[in-house]
Amino acid sequence: MADDGFFGLAGLMVNTTAERWPAMRQFYVDILGLTPRTDRDGFVSFQWGTPPHDCRLTVTVHSEVTGATVEPARYLLNLGVDAIQPVAARIAAAGGTFVREPSKEPWGGYIATLIDPDGNYVQLMQPGPPGVKVHRG
Repeated sequence: MADDGFFGLAGLMVNTTAERWPAMRQFYVDILGLTPRTDRDGFVSFQWGTPPHDCRLTVTVHSEVTGATVEPARYLLNLGVDAIQPVAARIAAAGGTFVREPSKEPWGGYIATLIDPDGNYVQLMQPGPPGVKVHRG
């Protein structure tokens, strides 16, 4: 890894409106089943790894956000899973809406895509076998 001063992705914030906040919190906590690190009115965050090289996902109310997303494919929030089928089945049973069911990719892994209440895409990604190279054409 290049010594560019960065250690990796520190986090991602998904901003929403106060009106949409309850549905967004329910999606990330109750439907996806993520365990909150911090959970208070208008703000919930999740953490993977340990500081100082941890990564956080935060869903929060932001005063400059209005309505649902206009372009759901603008960015994709990718959540790594070890076994996509049981995770996808649990999420579907909890009320998650898939726009793409789990399917195998040419690089050997699996991807499934959900949509959150604001219309953002959230992908589940199961890694492929070690040593499989991704070829971009």
